Amino acid sequence: MGAMIEVCGLHKQFRTPVVKEGRFAGIRTLFTREYRLKEAVKDISFTIQKGDFVGYIGPNGAGKSTTIKMLTGILHPSAGEVKINGVDPHKHRRRVAQKLGVVFGQRSQLWWDLPVKDSYDILAHMYRVAPAEKERRLAELGELLDLKEFWETPVRKLSLGQRMRADIAASLLHDPDVLFLDEPTIGLDVTAKRSIREFLKTLNGEFGKTILLTTHDMDDIEQLCRRVMVINHGELSYEGTIEHLRDKIGLPTVIRIVFRGSYRLPAQEGARMPLQLRLDGAEGEFRIIEASSSEVLIEANRQQAKAMDILRMVGGWGEIADIHMEEPDFEDIIHRVY
Repeated sequence: MGAMIEVCGLHKQFRTPVVKEGRFAGIRTLFTREYRLKEAVKDISFTIQKGDFVGYIGPNGAGKSTTIKMLTGILHPSAGEVKINGVDPHKHRRRVAQKLGVVFGQRSQLWWDLPVKDSYDILAHMYRVAPAEKERRLAELGELLDLKEFWETPVRKLSLGQRMRADIAASLLHDPDVLFLDEPTIGLDVTAKRSIREFLKTLNGEFGKTILLTTHDMDDIEQLCRRVMVINHGELSYEGTIEHLRDKIGLPTVIRIVFRGSYRLPAQEGARMPLQLRLDGAEGEFRIIEASSSEVLIEANRQQAKAMDILRMVGGWGEIADIHMEEPDFEDIIHRVY
């Protein structure tokens, strides 16, 4: 479909003054000012295709928000290149601004004391959206995000979930091709999160918007994103699918086997749980971590042992009635990456 976002060799350094100590420190600072360089983003490169939904994750201070600000043209990179649909956002900021929608979860782009609808009127004027087009889009967004219930309410009186829905609508008023979301579900309750996730799925799936999402909520990533990028200490440590990330980290899959009637484990002298077993006639091994009268709980690294080989071997212990497989929790995977 073509590249919507292209990032090549992106760097960002911040220069902060060193605070001197001791007598007359303030006077000495006037004449000999020293600075400390902090590299917030280090040589990042990636490409996001049109219509893609990508998660951009990492710990606090990793460089996520700094990257977003460079992609939107708010910050200038110290080195490297950014292209949004082939256009540099730093050289052609106004032109690129028409293609971008941005939501920062901690900061609102709405006017605090004005009713929500008045903020939309101002934003439509700023983006030069024609009145008829504005009304059409607001009607569509109002229905999708259920905005009518607080249409005339001042922004300062909105709940957090209402404000976030209003902010997302504001970012889409000029019909951008790309949406940058920085912590859009932070602090929201379960119902509000579900509402926003469903809207973002619609926005990406039915309207073809390209979305880059930064979040600490791993449920957001698993439910919404096709691809994930992990940044840590300013460097991109992983880029690919969630499934490949699970395989790369090698966290175990848990398999619960329920037998119909009795079963017999392989005899091992002095065997205690967990019980380590090698596969019969195949490479790899797995562990039995629990065993009861009718169930066995198995832990296996899918890179080292195939599930079908395990089930083939376990089927020789007794008649299998049910199988349940549980993949590693995504949050555990991310902690392992960090």
